[in-house]
Amino acid sequence: GDMAAMGEHREVLEAYRMFAHDRGWIRKIEEAIRNGLTAEAAVEKVQSDMRARMLRQTDPYLRERLHDLDDLAHRLIRELMGREHGPLASELPQDAIIVARNMGAAELLDYGRDRLRGLVLEEGGPTSHVAIVARALGIPTVGQVEDIVSMADGDDAIIVDGESGEVQLRPPPDVEEAYAEKVRFRARRQAQYRRLRNKPSITKDGVEITLQMNAGLLVDLPQMAEAGAAGVGLFRTELQFMVASSFPRKSEQQAQYKQVLDAAEGKPITFRSLDIGGDKVLPYLRSIQEENPAMGWRALRLGLDRPGLLRTQIRALLTAASERDLKLMFPMVATVDEFLAAKSLVERELKHLRRHGHAVPDDIRLGVMVEVPSLLFQMDELLTHVDFVSVGSNDLFQFFCAVDRGNTRVAERFDTLNLAFLRALKTIVDAANSAHVPVTLCGELAGRPLEAMALIGLGFRDLSMSPSSLGPVKAMLRSLDAGRLSARLLPRLEPGHPESDIRGFLSRFAEDMDVSL
Repeated sequence: GDMAAMGEHREVLEAYRMFAHDRGWIRKIEEAIRNGLTAEAAVEKVQSDMRARMLRQTDPYLRERLHDLDDLAHRLIRELMGREHGPLASELPQDAIIVARNMGAAELLDYGRDRLRGLVLEEGGPTSHVAIVARALGIPTVGQVEDIVSMADGDDAIIVDGESGEVQLRPPPDVEEAYAEKVRFRARRQAQYRRLRNKPSITKDGVEITLQMNAGLLVDLPQMAEAGAAGVGLFRTELQFMVASSFPRKSEQQAQYKQVLDAAEGKPITFRSLDIGGDKVLPYLRSIQEENPAMGWRALRLGLDRPGLLRTQIRALLTAASERDLKLMFPMVATVDEFLAAKSLVERELKHLRRHGHAVPDDIRLGVMVEVPSLLFQMDELLTHVDFVSVGSNDLFQFFCAVDRGNTRVAERFDTLNLAFLRALKTIVDAANSAHVPVTLCGELAGRPLEAMALIGLGFRDLSMSPSSLGPVKAMLRSLDAGRLSARLLPRLEPGHPESDIRGFLSRFAEDMDVSL
């Protein structure tokens, strides 16, 4: 594969190295061999003991690791039996869909990416490593599909709908036709979006909107030119850490950031410092059992308490961006002081690099993710210190409405376009504009045409989204009269306006005004 895929293979394979070099594991295998088992049988035995032990764990994360261990044992057995590793890309049929109990992220990377169309797993939940890596590679993945392995045969037709999370095994002709129509429709729309790629991102009434994309691995970057993004509005640095097996050393982090900056070819990239903890656990970082991890020890809090981690990352970023521009933002900031503490870490590292005669970035801009509602009441102080702000709409909404997005019971009840939340977003954009501080919104809101339309109506002019959303959002904004929308939307946010169904109003507006949704 290309270099990008190679680099990524390596990170995931690091995870296997950790298991493979585990003295205890190897010692147990050797002992079993001394007791008269063949090497293959010894690996089997040690693996099944290990399985039994790990299945007793209640920690879902540890149980997730079990699959990585299984995968390693199978690889070792294949090696011992002198078999080829995994299916070679050339053996994979065109448009292949993998159905498996579970798999390690490294195993996924063994398959040729150009032929692999989907992944169906009995176990893997949405936060498992393999799901995260599959999402980053743009492979539709559906997990937690009971008994699918025993039900499916090698050459069955199967439809994997990554968006709805549905899997259709041996679909009847009418279902297949409905999906085929959906695919044809999508292909026509994709062609239409490709034609828009080089057209300016300007509304009908001449308002310029900057569209950026979110990314997390080097593999994502070629999509920047393909999708016509103006830059990367959110680069999630933790993905590199999540697919590695031991803490990436400064040199490895630096190499990754430098490759990312090279691949961007001068377009701006906004790095977000390590956002781990909560549901994003690292196998090599002893995780703390927390009652409520989403509101616990994560992201910048973890970074400030373990400054070694954060300083290593900052130094790697400063070195990688030497003699160009660096934009860095910190996640989960709840007080202005936390930002100032992070900023002073950056200044210390800069001083250190300069003192030792290293080149440093030409321009450094530091910002904050606005995702904890407490910042809404510190906007004025915050804006005197930061160079830019970025609204993390997913977490902000979650904390703002006290709703867990993963919990379908409550997620359905709260509309992201509710009055209170839109007022909060408007507070942020108004404060940033009056302080002349650039503001971006990156989150799922930015990538859905109707929601993106609302954001433009509120005054946002810079949105960052997944690459596949750029086309639909651009088609929407080029058919939108932003001034007219604001004139009709903003009064509805004023106290005492009789109508509270803002989503309904927006849908009607789009229909009446022929906005392309």
